Amino acid sequence: MEKETLLLPARDPERDRESIALAGRILREGGIVAIPTETVYGLAGNALDPAATGRIYAAKGRPSDNPLIVHIQGMEEWPPLVKEVPPEAKGLAERFWPGPLTIILEKSALVPETTSGGLDTVAVRMPSDPVARAVIREAGVPLAAPSANRSGSPSPTTWRHCRDDLMGRVDAILQAGDCGVGVESTVLSLCRGPDGSRRPRLLRPGAVTLEQLRQALGEVVVDRGVLEHLEEGEKAPSPGMKYKHYAPRAEVVLVKGSTEGYRRYLENCRQPGEHAMCFTQDLPLREPVLCYGGREDHAAQAERLFDLLRQLDRTGAKKVYIHAPAPDGVGLAVYNRLIRAAAFRVVEV
Repeated sequence: MEKETLLLPARDPERDRESIALAGRILREGGIVAIPTETVYGLAGNALDPAATGRIYAAKGRPSDNPLIVHIQGMEEWPPLVKEVPPEAKGLAERFWPGPLTIILEKSALVPETTSGGLDTVAVRMPSDPVARAVIREAGVPLAAPSANRSGSPSPTTWRHCRDDLMGRVDAILQAGDCGVGVESTVLSLCRGPDGSRRPRLLRPGAVTLEQLRQALGEVVVDRGVLEHLEEGEKAPSPGMKYKHYAPRAEVVLVKGSTEGYRRYLENCRQPGEHAMCFTQDLPLREPVLCYGGREDHAAQAERLFDLLRQLDRTGAKKVYIHAPAPDGVGLAVYNRLIRAAAFRVVEV
């Protein structure tokens, strides 16, 4: 049976105080609410309440072994969630928080297993979006908040995306602005290895880039799961590492190569019902075609990515050939999302 879902205007935390207060009350009482962040919209619930996090999994249709990211609004909220905050973690937080960086550490007993996906670690970040921060303050508890979409589909970057996926499945959706970053946060593990050392490991790329992390920390290992799929039965240490993720209903093929190679490939294979999703430099191309930014403009690619993947669903596309970005800077985050949307179907031309 569907539940009533409230649509609450929340573009400004000062002007829309009533909506923020109601969202906070719903969350304190164990409900779940779609809220904006600077990355994508999140489906928030009390991170310390197993019943609330269970509702998140159920509303999304998300596997319960996929860990959730805990969102806080002040540094003082972090230490109770973890066994310790090592100096390198504190330094990263001072440099990149509030912002799109998630840090994984060994969890404290305060964090339930439903939040950590059964792992002995917890992922924490401090969003920069003012509405998100106001909601966390009003709720008075840290909020678990995976992307506010049905599991596996493109992440939501507008409140309308949340409405399309979750109306009747959640208690409320905040009608706030569009997300500026467009892809989920960078996820970095600082957990101890078998030798007791903390070797930084990138689990999911985002707007805080690998290059920035290496500048701050020195060596950062890129986890195999960033560019390859996990083996069957392998437990995901971070959200967004499953085999197929972020996908539209259309079959996605990722095409790597030059503008000339991409154009030739499309000329030889595109059939009715098949779309192209390309760079500005690839135009003009035979319609239907969507453009997601310049070849080097990875920030624009990230911001537009999920909205364009959802547009494919609205047009009834059967298949889409997407020109792959270079996997550097924020382009690594875009490429990471696209290879999962394509279920690792990649063609080199």
